[in-house]
Amino acid sequence: MKNKEPLILAVVVVFSLVVYYLVEPFAHHQMHKHVESEGFAYKDLPAITKVGHKENGKILAIGAAACTGCHSINVENIPASMDPVSAASAYGVNPPDLSNAGIVFDAKFLTDLIKNPAHALMVEHKFDASKGQMHPMVAFYGAGGDIDQEVADLVAYLQSIAVSQEELTPTMAYENACGRCHANHYAGWTQIGEKPKFKKKQDELVYDAKALDYQDALIKYMGTLPPDLSIYIRSRGEHYIKTFMEDPQAYLKGTAMPRVGVSAETAEKVIEYLEDSGDAKRHERESVAKNVMIYIVIFAIFALLWKKQVWKDLH
Repeated sequence: MKNKEPLILAVVVVFSLVVYYLVEPFAHHQMHKHVESEGFAYKDLPAITKVGHKENGKILAIGAAACTGCHSINVENIPASMDPVSAASAYGVNPPDLSNAGIVFDAKFLTDLIKNPAHALMVEHKFDASKGQMHPMVAFYGAGGDIDQEVADLVAYLQSIAVSQEELTPTMAYENACGRCHANHYAGWTQIGEKPKFKKKQDELVYDAKALDYQDALIKYMGTLPPDLSIYIRSRGEHYIKTFMEDPQAYLKGTAMPRVGVSAETAEKVIEYLEDSGDAKRHERESVAKNVMIYIVIFAIFALLWKKQVWKDLH
């Protein structure tokens, strides 16, 4: 029996590794559809053929394109026309502030979004213009000139007022890409913004009531309340979240969730935000795990030496 113990240990180790590295991933693959990422290239969207001029884009955004009729542009000191709850009641979801849209979202996506929102967002099954089902975001039909040039001008303007990619924080990325539909309880984020600290319970209840009113409007628009993303990075993983943002229809055909349209760099920052909020102690855990493994190896060596000494004394 003594001589067979190393063999038994080897069998157990090999079996455990096979289960962990082969069986478990295979089962996960069978249970969850695997979708390959396209690297946020948006190959289904038309290529950009015009060079935009930001000066004309600003004139269009405030004028003929009527962007400021629904959207705020805080960086230009242009406020929203409605508060988030009222906007959600009118449109289903609060239209985003456009200050950083030019860096958060991909340029091809923005170009198509301005001309054909339902197509860019991949929700044409939900908003079919031929049946009178119009998307809440009104398409831009041009201001009398070359519409492709005018749209390019609008995109150039949005890019010109946005922060740089280095200045874009994970929180800003999440707020623009996900935060108007998805709460994040761990981060204290609601669909109407980061929940403040209240001194009076009455004030907190008023805020909570507004958040619930917003959620009610969101449910009517989406058909269901979008899930809280607090632990999605742990329950679904980075690949799932990224590919779901790229193409929700690839996972859930007919879902009301729109394509997010972010750039690859923004997607990385959304993931960073989810990791910071949903797995805040991951670095500490990894450090502790390394020390625990070192301890186990040292303990195993001493246990083996002690066992050999005991058997030696018995013989």
